[in-house]
Amino acid sequence: MGAFDGFLKGVNLGGWLSQYDKPTKEHFDTFIVKADIDRIAGAGFDHVRVPVDYEVLEDEEGNAKEDGYAYITDCISWCKDAGLKMMIDLHKTFGYTFDPLEKEMDKEAFFHDEAMQQRFYDLWNTISSRYAGYSDMLSFELLNEVVSPNVVNEWNEISVRASRIIRANAPSSYIVIGGVCYNNVTSVPLLAPPIDDKIVYNFHCYEPLVFTHQRAHWVDNMPKDLVMKYPDSLDVYREKSTMLSQDLADAINEGSITGIGPELFDTLFKPAVDTAVKMNVPLYCGEYGVINLAPTDSAGRWFDDIHSIFDKYGIGHAVWNYKELDYGDTVNRIFF
Repeated sequence: MGAFDGFLKGVNLGGWLSQYDKPTKEHFDTFIVKADIDRIAGAGFDHVRVPVDYEVLEDEEGNAKEDGYAYITDCISWCKDAGLKMMIDLHKTFGYTFDPLEKEMDKEAFFHDEAMQQRFYDLWNTISSRYAGYSDMLSFELLNEVVSPNVVNEWNEISVRASRIIRANAPSSYIVIGGVCYNNVTSVPLLAPPIDDKIVYNFHCYEPLVFTHQRAHWVDNMPKDLVMKYPDSLDVYREKSTMLSQDLADAINEGSITGIGPELFDTLFKPAVDTAVKMNVPLYCGEYGVINLAPTDSAGRWFDDIHSIFDKYGIGHAVWNYKELDYGDTVNRIFF
């Protein structure tokens, strides 16, 4: 399996240029500043993953917004000064979002619409041409969390074409690609073969969902009074998971899982690890974390277990989330 040099222990900057409450200048100017990057470096992280929505970088006609790009440029400068690497993650593109709260948006339309896809290619052409000179510390993640399991082939075609566009501008930059079902680890074996040796396979892990998302308001059918500890018996997790959509919470029913602990993650990650070894690509977990509502001692044990498997296989990772967005308090209690 390849090594993702410099991207082994990271943290997400969600809520800044993506998933913000209001897109105001005051928010963008103050939510993340240089002092935050210095604090992250001081806590022992080696990189930040920066989710960004297309609206920050372009208007509705696709014209570049220089004030939006200025925030990316500033963050690159802060990271270089602090000795951190950085990943630009396109969290939302024209015509597509993973956001479960945006129920009116067709989550498959983008993958069948050439005009939407062209906007995606054009945006990556602009991003990669602007920042090609930072290949020593900057990587590019094509798109956050493809939701539908029905667009595997379409997404593979799109991701390969976008990768080639980026590669024409940035010959040595890492390109990070995740799969369907919200970047589920089980989708890694379905990804297209890498176009070169600077492709990284990406997944997210919030398993067991009924623990990491307990009482989350955005999860359909999630009980408002649910309190889950970690670890608990496999039977308890499976029984509680039946309340949730099996599109999201079915991983706990994987037949080869025998218990809750490091072996859970080892079992879930193994097919992805095998694929990464076969393709000789690095494997990266771009998001993982525990909601603030979970007991802190349980969250600590969950992190210990998942980190032990990351370390076992050399999987780079970025915890969700540095501040706010329902996960930041947990991260600050445990990592800072």
